[in-house]
Parts: sequence; structure tokens; C-alpha cells
Amino acid sequence: MQLYKSRSFGEYFQDTFAFLKQNGKHLFKHFFIINGIFLLILIVIGYFFSKFYTEIIFGGMMTGNSNAIDQYMNQNSGVFILLVLVFIIVGLVAATISYSYVPIYLKLYIDREGKNFTASDIINAYKANIGKIFVFLLFGILVAIPLIIGAGLIMFILAITIIGILGMPLVIGAMSLFYQGSLMEYLDGKRSIGSSFGYAWTMISSKFWAAIGCVGLFYLMSYIAQNVIALIPYIFGMVNLFTELETNTTPEPMAIQKTMTVMMLAIFLLTFLVSTILNVIVQLNQGVVYYSLKEDNENVNTKSDIDLIGSGE
Repeated sequence: MQLYKSRSFGEYFQDTFAFLKQNGKHLFKHFFIINGIFLLILIVIGYFFSKFYTEIIFGGMMTGNSNAIDQYMNQNSGVFILLVLVFIIVGLVAATISYSYVPIYLKLYIDREGKNFTASDIINAYKANIGKIFVFLLFGILVAIPLIIGAGLIMFILAITIIGILGMPLVIGAMSLFYQGSLMEYLDGKRSIGSSFGYAWTMISSKFWAAIGCVGLFYLMSYIAQNVIALIPYIFGMVNLFTELETNTTPEPMAIQKTMTVMMLAIFLLTFLVSTILNVIVQLNQGVVYYSLKEDNENVNTKSDIDLIGSGE
């Protein structure tokens, strides 16, 4: 599939799903190879946090022990603080690697003219670009300060009216595409970090409403899908809980606590995995939009075709 291609609003959607159909297995296979260990650590830590919530907080409410949290923290403060620190550190590393995955994957996809690369090639690409990723992270934090303030004001104004709420995904889409496009442009190696951010905004502005509209809709679809899927274990858990209450006139707190623990863990695991997959799809859509905007502004594919014609004469 050709990434450098001028596209309309509808083609942004069509080509995102077409890319998934052609290369989805390869894309996700290598995503989980690269990110698997970090995701597994986060799932294990999330398991302990979910268990803490259900057994200590909810369990304390069921038994009437209002000091359950204080007692637990006094007995396990060191372990709890260690888990929080590990979660933050691993979370930041995982988020950085995960966020960089799609830009690196698509760059290799173009350079190798298809999915003719392995996990080792992706890891080598990470190593070659580790400095750029770090610079992007630092510069992105500086840019985020005024950007978040401005976006926050716009979203606050939009939230006042019901119609305005519908426009909030567009703000999120604009910010997300701006950052994703900046990283992809910087990894391309032709511009400095500052110029990459500036050029990304120039490209977005060339087809502003079509570009941010598509990304915003993908975010909205992703948000709805995550919440709908998260309801599945919640519904089963609540049905099981009400069944327990109906069959037992004096239900045991431990039985209810066990049901809540299983429900919370199921919701966490399912939501975590689904959100991870959907985030990759949303980023892929942003990549399709980016390469389309780049083709519109630079005629990369057109120039390449002309060069090929010239070399054959």
C-alpha cells in the first residue's frame, strides 16, 4: 500500500482500514514483541492495585472498618511506595516506546517498500533514534505547557454547550496529530526538532478540518469502543453480585468482595489490552494522514515517479 498519496477525508478512513487489512498481523505482532515485557509488568502492577482497591478499600467498607486503608499503609507502606515508583518509571518507558512504535514502523515500511523487516530491524531503528526520541520528549514537554493551557481554555468554552461538547474530539485530534506529525517529521531526519514542530503545523493547516476531523472521529470511536467493551465484565459481575444477594438473605462480605475483585481485575485487563490495541490503530490513522499531507505539500511520490521515468530513459 502506498503511504505517500494525496487523500480526501473519506480516504483517510478507507486507507487506514486497508492498511490494517493488509499489514495488521505484521504490525501488531511486532508491537507486542517490542512492547510485550513492559505491558506485562504494567498488567502485574495493575493487578496489585486492583487487588488493593477491592480488598482494602471495598473490603473495609463491607466490614465497617474505616481504618482499613491506614492500617494497610502502616503495614505495607514500603511495598506500596515501591510499586508506585516502579509503575511510574515503567509506565513512562512503556509510553515512550509505544508512542514511537508506529512512526518507526511506518518509516521502515516506506524504506523497505513494504513489511520486509523484522523485530530486530525495529529494535535497531529504536537504537539509532534513541537520541531523537529523548530530544522530542523534552521539547514536547516544553511545547505542551502553553498548548495545554490554550487547549484547556478552548475545551472549557466548548463544554458550556451541548453542541460544543461534540467539538472537543477535534481539539484532542488537533493536538494529537500535531505531536505525532512532529515526531514523524523529526525522525525523517531532514529538519531540526523546532522546525519539525513548525512544519507539522504547516501541513495540518493545509487541510485543517479534514485532517483533525478524521483523527478526532477516530479518537471518539476508540473512546466509545473502550467503554462498551469495559461494560461486558461489569455487567457479568453485577449480575453475579445480584444473584448472590438474592440467593443469600445474609450474604457473606468475603463472597461479595471476591466477586468485586474478579470484576475489577477483568475490567482492568480487558480495558488495558483493548485501549493498547486501539491506540495503535489511532496512531496508524494519524500516520496515514501525515503521509497524505506530506505528499500534498511536497509531492514526494510524484517526484519519485518522475525520477524513475528519467532513470529508465
